[in-house]
Amino acid sequence: MKELQEVFNRIQEVKKEQRDIKATYKDALAMSESYKKVSDELKELRDKKKEIELTIRQEFASELNKLDDLKDNIKNEIELLSDITLSKLMKGETVAITDEYSNTYEPVFTVKFRKSNGGRESE
Repeated sequence: MKELQEVFNRIQEVKKEQRDIKATYKDALAMSESYKKVSDELKELRDKKKEIELTIRQEFASELNKLDDLKDNIKNEIELLSDITLSKLMKGETVAITDEYSNTYEPVFTVKFRKSNGGRESE
């Protein structure tokens, strides 16, 4: 278990160094007059782009609603696929699926850690 903690500590150190370098870089950009000028121009162009997108979005409202429905449907189907896969694996069955081009896919699992509240109730 100690090895696990050591790896975690090294990751935290590297992340801190990464944050420090990013902050220094952002400070250097903030000091650049030419960067500020280009950023302002870019902001104006983004605002114009958003106006155009909003106009076109209103014209395609029904298609975009359908797109949202399809996105939700895909999310639900992926969740169902995961549930079925996990059930089969727990029964000891081999799991693989094939697409229309005869490509075979196998399940992949990952482990992630999230910060815990140390056993304390969240406020």
